[in-house]
Amino acid sequence: MSTYLIRNAQLLGGPAQDILIDGGVIRQIGAGLTAEAEVEIDATGLIALPGLVDLHTHLREPGREDAETVLTGTQAAAKGGYTAVHAMANTFPVADTAGVVEQVWRLGKESGYCDVQPVGAVTVGLEGKKLAELGAMHESAAGVRVFSDDGKCVDDAVIMRRALEYVKAFDGVVAQHAQEPRLTEGAQMNEGRVSGELGLGGWPAVAEEAIIARDVLLAAHVGSRLHVCHVSTAGSVEIIRWAKAKGWDVTAEVTPHHLLLTDELVRSYDPVYKVNPPLRTAEDVHALRKALADGTIDAVATDHAPHPAEDKDCEWAVAAMGMVGLETALSVVQQAMVDTGLLNWEGVADRMSHRPARIGRLVGHGRPVSVGEPANLVLFDPAYRGTVNPDSFATRSRNTPYRGLDLPGRVHATFLRGVATVLAGELVAPEELA
Repeated sequence: MSTYLIRNAQLLGGPAQDILIDGGVIRQIGAGLTAEAEVEIDATGLIALPGLVDLHTHLREPGREDAETVLTGTQAAAKGGYTAVHAMANTFPVADTAGVVEQVWRLGKESGYCDVQPVGAVTVGLEGKKLAELGAMHESAAGVRVFSDDGKCVDDAVIMRRALEYVKAFDGVVAQHAQEPRLTEGAQMNEGRVSGELGLGGWPAVAEEAIIARDVLLAAHVGSRLHVCHVSTAGSVEIIRWAKAKGWDVTAEVTPHHLLLTDELVRSYDPVYKVNPPLRTAEDVHALRKALADGTIDAVATDHAPHPAEDKDCEWAVAAMGMVGLETALSVVQQAMVDTGLLNWEGVADRMSHRPARIGRLVGHGRPVSVGEPANLVLFDPAYRGTVNPDSFATRSRNTPYRGLDLPGRVHATFLRGVATVLAGELVAPEELA
């Protein structure tokens, strides 16, 4: 394991400091360190942040390796500054047993690019009818703490209550995909002025808000933890703000694309903008940014959803829903939140590392960049500006809504427990990780 001396990094955007990494741990921090190291990195102008943690990543393996594998997904994560991701359960077979979650967990260990924490399904086969093996998944080597049927809503209130009650035994959390299915039958995009003009089936905000309202009440009733996935409407924000004011154990996430993009983009009929939940209005975007800034929304989560070209390069009505996002998330957050003055870099560290790790109960991640802590960190260049070219992505899929868009910032280096997975913006070769 190499020893690294990072020179002149701005810790959380503050004054320049040197950081010495040795044995997988941060050994020293200070100006003008004289320690010797095998590798010295000039980090002048770079921001040092704790390694990012994603609560919502689709790695597709097992079953859809044509879209993504654990290896390519974790490589994309490393290039985006992530040292840990939560792998969602909608694989083939579904991650609803100890065997499947352990398989995903071991594949993550083998990749070496970032830690992979599997998310277990709430119900068998994501069918919403019978609870999955929640306890067995928690007791497995993967130690699952987060459970979600993401991609589908746990719409049966009795099943949802039972899940919330069950996970209390081991301090787990149910992460809900809030979508009332009857209200979204045939829905293609956000219900509103644009859907009316385009003649596309509308996806009403109330379909999300109704489920969130029900579930915060259920969580309070049983005294359990609820996490709301990919919040997308102003109304949802108000319900979550109300629940938190009551002191209920409710957390929430927002995606980068819901912080930046609106339903006006659907006028192009380009399926790259087709996503679940759908892109909403400018008013919703404003409310989401404000809620992330004031802490009502706890975390930024990518909802990285890779799809092969044939599933997106087709007519809108039959195209798959979802966007890749790991490699652009930090840049989008800089544009939407930092450059607008809504968050500083300390706030970014809180929303993209500290809180996600706390929600997922991840050990060793989301820790401050300080002496004695595991060396999970990212060096980010906020002054960089470049055009997004998905052909340079590490992810196996190319369904990004940012193709050709100028975005600020670039990950210069990522360290996982003192091992550089990315240097000078490029992945480190696997043999160097060994």
